[in-house]
Amino acid sequence: MTLHRFTLGRSVEGRRIEAHATDARCCEGLILGGVHGDEPKSVYVVRCLLAELKRIELPRRRPRAVTIVPVVNPDGLVRGTRRNARKVDLNRNFPTRDWSPGPVRRRNYGGPRPLSEPESRAVHRLVERIQPAWIVTVHSIDRQRFCNNYDGPGLSLAERFARSNGYPVTASIGYPTPGSFGTWAGRELGIAVLTLELPSHRSREQCWRENREALLSLITGSASTG
Repeated sequence: MTLHRFTLGRSVEGRRIEAHATDARCCEGLILGGVHGDEPKSVYVVRCLLAELKRIELPRRRPRAVTIVPVVNPDGLVRGTRRNARKVDLNRNFPTRDWSPGPVRRRNYGGPRPLSEPESRAVHRLVERIQPAWIVTVHSIDRQRFCNNYDGPGLSLAERFARSNGYPVTASIGYPTPGSFGTWAGRELGIAVLTLELPSHRSREQCWRENREALLSLITGSASTG
């Protein structure tokens, strides 16, 4: 499958935020990884998806129009930190009605104002431009809290993944998330959003195996290609 690569923008330290589209003319869905730099399993899983898409052939049908961003926070990924280079949690930096900065020293500091960071602005612009019907944003989480966490009209999407990965389906992650991407895109814009929380205690290879079928089916309609 041919993927169209383009640059969404650049990080605080000037690293490219790259995207890959199955169709350059339109977009049905969006998949994000690497929002938090200390969650490399999310990047690995999304990159595995890209690698598999590149090797498969769909001679009789077109793939669904999906845009994939494997690393939203490249500076954090290089540093191994949750936050970006300005120590802002990108998943608390979106313009939600409940946005609040929180204490500067906390790991989930939301920044001086919504969309203060170039990385969150790049994703915000992308969503407004392509207007996807659904979004999957891949994270990882500890203490057995892995789940298919949905926002807005994302229940059926979460249930679809649960049938494949066996993770619990939940409408709440269990703690407040002011300024989160899921709140902004899911609850406020009305997009079906799934925050796929991978189990941090499992290997990255296992996380990919558990989610391969569901992720591929979003694009190909079937996991049995190639």
